[in-house]
Amino acid sequence: MRPEIERWLLQAREELDTARVSLNAGKWFASAFWSQQAAEKALKALYILEKKKSPGPTHSLTYLGRELNVPREYYGLLRDLTKEYYMSRYPDASEDVPYKMYTQEDAQSYIETCEKLLKWSESKIRR
Repeated sequence: MRPEIERWLLQAREELDTARVSLNAGKWFASAFWSQQAAEKALKALYILEKKKSPGPTHSLTYLGRELNVPREYYGLLRDLTKEYYMSRYPDASEDVPYKMYTQEDAQSYIETCEKLLKWSESKIRR
């Protein structure tokens, strides 16, 4: 495996772990953000492998998903997680402060689905 792809995957795993730590600490907004980051990095690793180039600075999981033909089951996650790049961090992205907007169930759901997406990405990379 090319070193840059391995680095993207390693960082994706670490950020998913950070999402879990945030969940356990009750920082559900942070868990949503780190889940988005883990998904983004896993998809970027696969993008680099398949397209032989960087996807650039995009944070759009829906764009990466379309480009990589991800399974339909992940489209909802990609759509929902894409917005978490902003919504989970910026008070002016919604009508509320991010830390008040999330529930434990939101964070847990993001983590569980992100785990599946990371496994799918890794299986495509390691084939």
